[in-house]
Amino acid sequence: MAEIDTRTLDATGATLSYDIRPGGSPMAPPLFLVGSPMDASGFGTLASHFADRTVITYDPRGVARSVRTDGAAETTPEEHADDLRRVIEAVGAGPVDVFASSGGAVNALALVARHGDLVRTLVAHEPPTVPVLPDREAALAACADVRATYLREGMGPAMAKFIAISSRKGPFPADWADEPAPSPAAFGLPTEDDGSRDDALLGQNMRTCTGYVPDFEALRSAQTRVVVAVGAESEGELAHRAGVEVAAGLGTEPAVFPSHHGGFLGGEYGQQGAPAEFAKALREVLEG
Repeated sequence: MAEIDTRTLDATGATLSYDIRPGGSPMAPPLFLVGSPMDASGFGTLASHFADRTVITYDPRGVARSVRTDGAAETTPEEHADDLRRVIEAVGAGPVDVFASSGGAVNALALVARHGDLVRTLVAHEPPTVPVLPDREAALAACADVRATYLREGMGPAMAKFIAISSRKGPFPADWADEPAPSPAAFGLPTEDDGSRDDALLGQNMRTCTGYVPDFEALRSAQTRVVVAVGAESEGELAHRAGVEVAAGLGTEPAVFPSHHGGFLGGEYGQQGAPAEFAKALREVLEG
């Protein structure tokens, strides 16, 4: 794969860093790989399977190289969508294809709802848009509790709750708060509070990402082809369930991709999915 070209641009309240991996025919639209709060480093393996196309990755505001300058405590999907718009326009390659996962999928849905002319095909992989769920009230309260725990007790207890919430199978009951809080030590997480409160997942994006309500009317009327994808191994989990409901809101069926919520990972962050099989499925959808 060609050498990575790293660039920066100024956005409202942040300086964004993004990478361009040149490749393939100039006739093929670039492929923009989007996560949140995961940064560009999480897409190294997946990008390697698309050496025949120009691949764009970026660090969301407040993560890794993309430094916030506004001091805001939270970031909305609409702000992220505007950042995505800026990156696409800066690259200047016309409508792009987008693969977006998790919080990145939420932000990409917001992008298409506002700027569908910039995206040819969006593959939104397991967007955790909790308001679309039948158990939305309990699930939203559980997500809000993660952030409240972070502000009150620090990263360890909050991340333990996040892991328990994101991996839970099935709906959240109304009495979810009566369940015992998971132990940070059980997940190998720190039990002591280091005093920091700048975590992008637990602090900046937790409530706003999970609380996002997709604009189905705008998405259905956009010129973008939107495909919602879910993991074959994550059935019953919050993001998978939300993905199924988002697809229903669009009047489509979700595409089932190999592996789990991080199925495209090839060892990044110590997690292993099925990246070759995942990339094959993604290519088939993009060429569909």
